[in-house]
Amino acid sequence: MAAKKIDPRILTVLVVLQAVLGALTVRDVSTRSAAEVRGPKLLWKVWGGTNTLGSVLYWTIGRRRPAPITSGQ
Repeated sequence: MAAKKIDPRILTVLVVLQAVLGALTVRDVSTRSAAEVRGPKLLWKVWGGTNTLGSVLYWTIGRRRPAPITSGQ
């Protein structure tokens, strides 16, 4: 059974999406302080910048959510 060929246009779109997601991940990690990132920032930069799973995991569990702002009353 021959393997199916992937349409080059679809492959191009997937590669561009991965590149954009990786660049956004690296930029976000770089602009956050270490206290705002779960785990080592270098790990997230390398892993999130090179593959889709790393990027998805960074955006779902790697970022710490900011504390809610209270009015102080």
